Amino acid sequence: MKRDGWLAAVIRRCVLGAGMTLVTTYPWAAERIVNIVAFGDSLTAGYGLAANEAFPAQLQRALIAKGLAVNVVNAGVSGDTTAGGLARLDWSVPDGTDAVILELGANDALRGFDPAITRKALDTMLRRLQERKISVLLCGMVAPPNMGAEYGRAFNAIYPDLAAQTGAILYPFFLTGVAADPKLNQRDGLHPTAAGVAVIVDRILPQVEELIARAKGSRWR
Repeated sequence: MKRDGWLAAVIRRCVLGAGMTLVTTYPWAAERIVNIVAFGDSLTAGYGLAANEAFPAQLQRALIAKGLAVNVVNAGVSGDTTAGGLARLDWSVPDGTDAVILELGANDALRGFDPAITRKALDTMLRRLQERKISVLLCGMVAPPNMGAEYGRAFNAIYPDLAAQTGAILYPFFLTGVAADPKLNQRDGLHPTAAGVAVIVDRILPQVEELIARAKGSRWR
């Protein structure tokens, strides 16, 4: 008999023996909360938005509405690069984290960083999280067209390559459905409005649900 079943049986015998009414709902039967860290730059942090409009907050509400027990932490830092993310990874993703949504690289591309540097930083982060048995959803980025075709090919290949190599779940482009749409972006043309974030959340939900299922399978056996 499993531990919970054995303990439930003991409680049942004791309670019924005392002539008391048995309540068959036990604390350990409640669904455990999945702790997710949204780890990224201003697109995660919610630049120009209220805290409850940022990606992590909107995502948590959407997941709870689907009946999922989750806690999504906002670990976004505006202006962060993959090198900056690597430097703060260990303390930004605390013990007890079940899954990470990794969204970094946009600032690397905007600043023209060598794609090899971006690739190495992301690869190191993915492997560190893997060593900690934390499931990862890797959010892809696309290089701006003004960086040239050669740069674009090298940069854009980073995310699918690393997902294939590490087994991370891939969401190919974080701003799908939002990029370049003036109705869904703030005046700078780079950062989504609250409505733009809602589009991102709606589109990424299937991958996040897959992430949650994977986290439960890998950490709660």
